[in-house]
Amino acid sequence: MQAGKIRVLIIDDSALMRQLLAKILAADPMIEVAGTAPDPYIARDRIKALQPDVLTLDVEMPRMDGLTFLEKLMAGHPMPVVMVSTLTQKGCDVTLRALELGAVDFFAKPVLDTSTGVLQGAEQIVEKVKAAARARVTGSAQRPPVSHFVASSVGTGYRTTHQVLAIGASTGGTEAIREVLAALPADSPGIVIVQHMPPGFTASFAARLNNLCAIRVKEAEDGDRVLPGTALLAPGNYHMAVKRSGAEVSVRVFTAEPVNRHRPAVDVLFQSVADQLGSNAAGALLTGMGDDGARGLKLMRDAGAHTIAQDESSCVVFGMPREAILRGGAEKVLPLGDIAAELLRMAGSPHSGKSAA
Repeated sequence: MQAGKIRVLIIDDSALMRQLLAKILAADPMIEVAGTAPDPYIARDRIKALQPDVLTLDVEMPRMDGLTFLEKLMAGHPMPVVMVSTLTQKGCDVTLRALELGAVDFFAKPVLDTSTGVLQGAEQIVEKVKAAARARVTGSAQRPPVSHFVASSVGTGYRTTHQVLAIGASTGGTEAIREVLAALPADSPGIVIVQHMPPGFTASFAARLNNLCAIRVKEAEDGDRVLPGTALLAPGNYHMAVKRSGAEVSVRVFTAEPVNRHRPAVDVLFQSVADQLGSNAAGALLTGMGDDGARGLKLMRDAGAHTIAQDESSCVVFGMPREAILRGGAEKVLPLGDIAAELLRMAGSPHSGKSAA
C-alpha cells in the first residue's frame, strides 16, 4: 500500500456491482480498494483484518440488511460509510434512515452507458468516498435523537411577515438540517433550503422532516409562497431562487446549467436572497464539501443580511462553511446546536451593520 491512500472496503451482494465499484475507485490514484465483501458477516471480519478508512455499503443484502449492519457498526466501531442506494421510493426512505444512523453520504448505483462504455456517476462516487475519508464521524451515542423537538426558549420578539431564513448544506446536511428545523417553533419565519440531493430523494426528505418538525416542510414547487411556519426544500435536479413582489415572497423552481457542478446550487438560492431580500433575511451555511454557497453567503452579508457558518467541530465536512468564513461571508461561526436559536434572534434583530470580515 502507498502512503496516504484511502483504503476502501466494498460491501455488496452483487459480484457485478463489487467489480464495477472496484474499477471506479481503483482508477483514482488516491484510493486503494482494500477488499470486498458479499455480506455484512464477511465484512465484519474484513474490517478487523484490513482496517479500511471508508466503507461503501449496499442497503439490500442477504443474511443481514445494510441498515442493521450500519446500526451495529456505528454503535460499536463508528467509521465513515457511504451508502449505495437505489433510485426508488423504498431506496430513498432506507437511505435517509441510513443517514440518520450515521452514514456520511450516499450515491446511486453506477449505470453503464452502453453507447459510450462510460460508467455514469463514477466521478461523483470517487468524490464522495474522498470526502467521507475526511469526514467527522460520531457513534450513535453522540448524535442527537431523531425526535420531535421544538426549542421553547427561543422565538420571542421576531418578525414573521418580512423575514426569510435561507439554509444551504451538502455532505452531512440531512441530519444538520433536521436538527435546525426541529428546533424551530411552528410560527418561525419562512424558510428556503438547498440540500445537495438527486431527484426523488428531496421529496422523501421533505416528507420525513415534515413528520419530525413543528413547522411544515415540503418539496418546493414553482410559484410556492414563502410563508411563516413553512420550509421549502429545493427539488433535486432543479435550481431554486426567491422572488419578491411587494410584500409577497415566492420561489422560482427552474432548470438551468449546474452551478459549482450542482443543481440545485446553494449559490443560486443565496444570490437571489441577497438580490431580492437584502436585510430582510438571515442565512446559514451548513456542513458540506466544496465551496457552493460561500460566494452567495458573502453576497447576502454584503446586502445587509445576517449570516452564520457552521463551525468545524460540529460539521461532518467543513468545506463549504470554511470557504464562507475565509471569504468574509460569515457574520458568526456557531456549533450546529446553536444555529436555530441564533437564526430566530437574527430574524428579530434589525441589522446594525456588517462586522469586519
